[in-house]
Amino acid sequence: MPAAYTAGPVAALRRIAFLLERAREDTYKVKAYRGAAATILPLPDDEVARMVDEGTLTDLPGVGKSSGRVIAEAVRGETPRRLAELETEHAGPLTEDEHGAHDLHAALRGDCHSHSDWSDGGSPIEEMAITAMELGHEYLVLTDHSPRLKVARGLSAERLARQLDVVDAVNEHLGGSFTLLKGIEVDILDDGGLDQTEEMLDRLDVRVASVHSKLRMDRDAMTRRMVAATRNRHMNVLGHCTGRLVTGGRGTRPPSQFDARAVFESCAEHDVAVEINSRPERRDPPTELLELARDIGCVFSIDSDAHAPGQLDFLWYGAERAAAAGIEPDRIVNTWPKERLLAWATK
Repeated sequence: MPAAYTAGPVAALRRIAFLLERAREDTYKVKAYRGAAATILPLPDDEVARMVDEGTLTDLPGVGKSSGRVIAEAVRGETPRRLAELETEHAGPLTEDEHGAHDLHAALRGDCHSHSDWSDGGSPIEEMAITAMELGHEYLVLTDHSPRLKVARGLSAERLARQLDVVDAVNEHLGGSFTLLKGIEVDILDDGGLDQTEEMLDRLDVRVASVHSKLRMDRDAMTRRMVAATRNRHMNVLGHCTGRLVTGGRGTRPPSQFDARAVFESCAEHDVAVEINSRPERRDPPTELLELARDIGCVFSIDSDAHAPGQLDFLWYGAERAAAAGIEPDRIVNTWPKERLLAWATK
């Protein structure tokens, strides 16, 4: 006789949504399960059980036939069939264990690039933090976008200040077992400046800086732009350096053109990490640039660039690429303990 399922319906719905996101399934499927979890979360257990008995779960907004079945099975102490299917199909490592990739993944203590629904992410800050904690992370840097990126609802200085108060509240609630770090993905402006006030940048723990505009800029101008950014004392990580897209729903996009040697030499000189962006549609930097940054002596950050909880597990892909390139774990800043990471990020 199978063991009773005791985690409850909300946990079952969250886990299903996580596994669907991790497997890059359609967003509408994920939203259906997350929406159902949000609907029943505030309800007393006995009320949910009563609705299961009466067959009225689907009267609730956001609970459909599939999510209602998951809730009913969990309430009865049964492992939901949909959950069992997904655990069989999609749980476990996302990559093969070649070149020590799994050991490198195990060495990662956190993630320096993630987004919430404060900008263009799909989930609340606390959901991202809890999922990172469930994955075994010691820390997660919250890096919502800066104000210039209006299409992504970038944060003004005022909104960012409010967000920092929320981060403090989340950390107080979590009680120290995990730390949500204060960060930003700040736009690199045309002249190499950073798109946020000095005061707010000073208040942050880790800063990822990325080019999001004028990606087809002239090669020499793009080089000057990126080198100038790496010299900024606030910059810690150079995000998805070429801006390319190699697959996915947004189509493909060629890499920006710049003098990679000059940019990476400046990164090495100013102790700026080159991001190994783990999103499957980015794979940025390309392999030849990743190897160039390795040979120049750069440090790296393997980041998920997650916009949803399940995408936090994309670190598997970045670890696979770093291992294949022969990058030693100690050159990857998010293998470091939190205290070392924060000391490095304070210039």
